[in-house]
Amino acid sequence: MIACAPTGTGKTAAFLLPTLHHLLSGPARQTRALVLTPTRELALQVNDQTTHFVRHTSLKGIAVYGGVALGPQRQALSAGATVVVATPGRLLDHIRRGWLDLSHVEVLVLDEADRMLDMGFLPDIRRIMDYLPKRRQTLLFSATMPTKS
Repeated sequence: MIACAPTGTGKTAAFLLPTLHHLLSGPARQTRALVLTPTRELALQVNDQTTHFVRHTSLKGIAVYGGVALGPQRQALSAGATVVVATPGRLLDHIRRGWLDLSHVEVLVLDEADRMLDMGFLPDIRRIMDYLPKRRQTLLFSATMPTKS
């Protein structure tokens, strides 16, 4: 699915709420949803909304992003998270160290997909996709979309 809507219109809730509803019917400590964002600020923002939405459930979300120590993120990952919101580079750091298993991911969301591509993340996204199951739902969300197809 590809969705485009202006900033502030509820794109995050549009992908989080149905995804979280789906995740309620399975294990809560396996990573079953992955949200990739181009910046740590957006990763934190999406994770804040995830935390808000799952607060009365067994689901858990964490944010994984660069510019901070790996240790606390590693500990959070080892405790288990249903939803991982991450920037591509830092996510690959955790994967390469064997700290994150993406083999159970059912939903992949590329938030601000166009921006990630503009910022040169395509090679990292392709590497990440190699760790994901072939059978999954993939969603692309953006506030802007190029006019040419």
